[in-house]
Amino acid sequence: MARTCFKVTGGHGLPASNNSGCATWQVAFEVVSQPDKPTQYFDADPSATSNRSSVQLVLPDLSIELATDSGVFAKNRVDPGSKLLLLDGPPAVEGDRNLADIGAGYGPIAITIAKRNPDATVWAVEVNARARVLCEENAQTAGVANIRVVEPDGVPDDIVFDRIWSNPPIRIGKAALQELLSRWLTRLGDDGSAHLVVQKHLGSDSLHRWMDANGWPTTRRASRAGYRLLDVGARRDEPTDQSPTPAQEGQR
Repeated sequence: MARTCFKVTGGHGLPASNNSGCATWQVAFEVVSQPDKPTQYFDADPSATSNRSSVQLVLPDLSIELATDSGVFAKNRVDPGSKLLLLDGPPAVEGDRNLADIGAGYGPIAITIAKRNPDATVWAVEVNARARVLCEENAQTAGVANIRVVEPDGVPDDIVFDRIWSNPPIRIGKAALQELLSRWLTRLGDDGSAHLVVQKHLGSDSLHRWMDANGWPTTRRASRAGYRLLDVGARRDEPTDQSPTPAQEGQR
């Protein structure tokens, strides 16, 4: 908070305080600076000052170093939920052609599934421009050429996904989360599936119920370390309910 002083000089009709016949006052008031809105990892153009670093992703079948930066999700370490999904998620399916990582961030999930599915195209979908740059750089460093890093509107309309992987951004809020999941789950092929990781205390079970009620058959693959791994099938029925998603006040 800054303190600023101004001098105000009066003229005709004001009591004189000097030989000129003008009165002088000193007025002090506070100038309060409003703090900037904090950058969120789901912002399209994060305002946080760049502060690059790197993290290690170590799995049984690969070990890679990933560049990170301020203003992106899980800057200081690979998110434990993302790592759990990669450890306990399903194996590669022969013949898959189009895979997606929704909310790819700097690329730990997208790069891993690209390495495990060398004949498929992996669409790393990310709204955050800074994270997209990192994802592209990390894919090049890892020697992965079958990734396409795009913003959400960058996926062609005719692409149908065999598999979708995601550590979804719960923090964007209920309505936005419903819209995000509906947008991408409807693009699964008839035999396609999605594989999600959600923290238990952030509403994984209510998310499970919401997807079931809206026509996407959902089963729990695993529950470990406070996370649920959910397998979601292509929509079979029309929605029957609009049950609430996890509380939007939680953080991913």
